Amino acid sequence: MPILIELLIILISTLALLLPIFLYRSHISKDHHDVPEAEGGWPIVGHLPLFSSKDLMHKKLGSMADKYGPIFTIRLGSHRAIVVSSWEVAKECFTVHDKTFADRPMITATKLMGYNGAMFGFAPYGEYWREMRKIATIELLSNHRLDSLKHIRAFEVETAIKDLFKAWIEKGRPRNGIPVEMKSWLGDLILNISVKMVGGKRYCVVVLSDAISGLGWLDCGGYKRSMNETAKELDVLAQGWLEEHRRKRLSHPGGDGEQDFMDLMLKVIEGVKFSDFDADTVVKATCLNMIIAGTDTLIVVLTWALSLLVNNRHALKKAQQELDTHVGKSRRVEESDVKNLTYLQAIVKETMRFYPPVPIVGIRSSMEECTFSSGYRIPAGTRLLLNAWKIQRDERVWSNPDRFEPERFLTTHENVDVRGQNFELIPFGAGRRSCAGTSLALYTMHLTLASLLQSFEIDTVSGKPVDMTESPGLTNLKASPLEVVLIPRLDQKVYERDE
Repeated sequence: MPILIELLIILISTLALLLPIFLYRSHISKDHHDVPEAEGGWPIVGHLPLFSSKDLMHKKLGSMADKYGPIFTIRLGSHRAIVVSSWEVAKECFTVHDKTFADRPMITATKLMGYNGAMFGFAPYGEYWREMRKIATIELLSNHRLDSLKHIRAFEVETAIKDLFKAWIEKGRPRNGIPVEMKSWLGDLILNISVKMVGGKRYCVVVLSDAISGLGWLDCGGYKRSMNETAKELDVLAQGWLEEHRRKRLSHPGGDGEQDFMDLMLKVIEGVKFSDFDADTVVKATCLNMIIAGTDTLIVVLTWALSLLVNNRHALKKAQQELDTHVGKSRRVEESDVKNLTYLQAIVKETMRFYPPVPIVGIRSSMEECTFSSGYRIPAGTRLLLNAWKIQRDERVWSNPDRFEPERFLTTHENVDVRGQNFELIPFGAGRRSCAGTSLALYTMHLTLASLLQSFEIDTVSGKPVDMTESPGLTNLKASPLEVVLIPRLDQKVYERDE
């Protein structure tokens, strides 16, 4: 009998210890739940059949958010992904859970075209990414470095403007102007700026097209064969630059003269050992990363900005009046003038709100399980799709979100910036994996747009509104060409003056 009593006491004591744990876990399980999954998923392929090649993914996901809420789950093949469509949830992702979502999934394009993860913008989170991000931020894209290279941006913009003026002269100075396809013009200009800053080269349009196939390497179409061929072409190009820079270092060991990003990379990584990549791969990958990141998105934003201004002539005239007031017509606009051009800055902000260059902010992946304040449990390995397009058209934040109103950034949203601190406007992302080249992008966009508006009257060729159809893809490209008529509005001596 005493033995039975002792066993009973042990049993009761054990239950007394386990019961609180059981109740606690039961409480936790009720509070923590999975993110709701969108309907329509198929076995194996998941929700991929819902997205055709002609669909604008950001708009499709935006419509789904209207049904399922600001956070929901889809399956991309075997990969689980959460779609975030509100600034509140985005803020939690990029603050409370920023490190958790700091990883990038290793997709096919990253392996084949990104030197197997050596391009730091696409690299998985880890020691290599942290070191390269530090080099990019401190050595390549610091304010001091960007200021030292501002003459390149000024020269390329001035040269491109001069070329337009010369074309007008050669056409016999027509009073009704000359037609220009601006997507191509902007593409050549921005690519020349990027390549000159990175590799010290300047290409005319023909040579550049021969070298890089007209930017076709940015639109892979999802085919491994095409990506492999593109990767080989890019590597040959980068290897040629690398060998030329090494010869220059040998002939000028003191490093005298102008230094581009490749010169700096060779200097910075000298003697540094990387566990996964050799030095040549790191230099080539980083320099190509800078060109890719600094080209496509800028062309997108500037094309949309010009399209919006032509369709909203009151805004175009207001920007030109601001330029005439603060700069005048007797000299060219300079980067130092931009601080006084508040309406021009508002136009760029409103353009990026209206047409974010990358509508679905760079895909991330959770490194470990986490739980949101709403109680949603996110398993490790979940991909994060953040719909910037949907967030930046939230009626709770933006009045008349589907109207182009730059004035909002001078009034109700005067203190909202694009650098990742205001989560209702995140064209460059946010958190530790936000765009490292934000300042460079803004410098380039402001100077290019200001120079165009100061130098020319701009109108459509037909007099009809510009077609604003978007094209499917990772970047939010305008589907059709942007043809405009340009008429010089400054004295000839301003275009021809060398400064």
